[in-house]
Order: sequence, then C-alpha cells, then structure tokens
Amino acid sequence: MTALRLLSITLLVLAPVVGPGVAAQAAAPIYRGFAPGARYREFAERARALAGAGSLVCNTSRRTAQLMECGVAIRDPADGATFYLSAFILEGRVAMVSLGDSGGPPLVERVRRDLSAHFGAGRRTGVSTVEWVYGRQVVRFNWRGRGSQRWIYITLEDRDVTDRINRYAHRVR
Repeated sequence: MTALRLLSITLLVLAPVVGPGVAAQAAAPIYRGFAPGARYREFAERARALAGAGSLVCNTSRRTAQLMECGVAIRDPADGATFYLSAFILEGRVAMVSLGDSGGPPLVERVRRDLSAHFGAGRRTGVSTVEWVYGRQVVRFNWRGRGSQRWIYITLEDRDVTDRINRYAHRVR
C-alpha cells in the first residue's frame, strides 16, 4: 500500500473522531521526543531513556512543591546528538523544556537546518533567535557566541502551563 493511500485512509478514519476545525489547529510541537505541556511521567521516561550513564535529577522549588527543576545530559540515539536537557515542571506538567549545547558556528547551522526541516520556516525575533509558534506553545532557537565558540538553546514552552506559576509566586513589595 502506498504511503499516500495510507495517509488518505488515516485522514478519512480520523476526521469524524477529531471533529471539524481541529485539523486546522497546529499540532503540539515535539522535538527529540519532548513536548511542552506533556505529563511529568512521560518527560521523565524519555529523559531517563536518553540519559545513558547520567541520571535525571529533579529538585523541588524551595518556595513551592508544585514546581520542579530537572536536568540531565542526554544523547539521542537517532543521530548521536548530545544536549544538556533541563525542564521546569509545574503541577505535573512540562512548562518549559530546554536542550542546550556548545560548539562552533557549524553547530548553529546544523541545528538551524534540523529545526527548519522539523518545524518549517521559523520567524526571526532577534539577531540570534528564531521561533515557531503553535497557539500558546512556542519553540525558540537561540544562540550566543564569543570568538569561535557558540552556545545554543532549543526551548519548548507551554504558556498555558507557565502562566500558572503566578499562583505560587510571591510578589516583592
């Protein structure tokens, strides 16, 4: 069965299930198996699977038990790419996940091409920032450099989850 025929059958079967207008909405952004808004358990399972010898470390915020910060060095077996993975988990959901790396200018170009192939053409929002917007979820690629060194960050954020941080933040007067 050809791929086109299989896609057509899938769309015909799923169209009544998802309802009208849902197909027009952008799907949640997923990068290397991580998605903003995902449940903590899904995030932790994926992070541990890619952690190799390291272990996922999560610390509860000193101000509220509803917020955790997690981090681990990962290696994606699909292409061998290594990243430092960090995330903010709020009320059991991924508010923000970031993949960071360092290298030279070729790293920036390689990651930019990979993200463009994955998400399409992004929108430049600064000198060294490109982003893709999916409703209230955002993917942002940011890089900084000094000399021949570059630091890159790929951030996936769910603004519906991050907006709930205000419930726990204490304002300084």
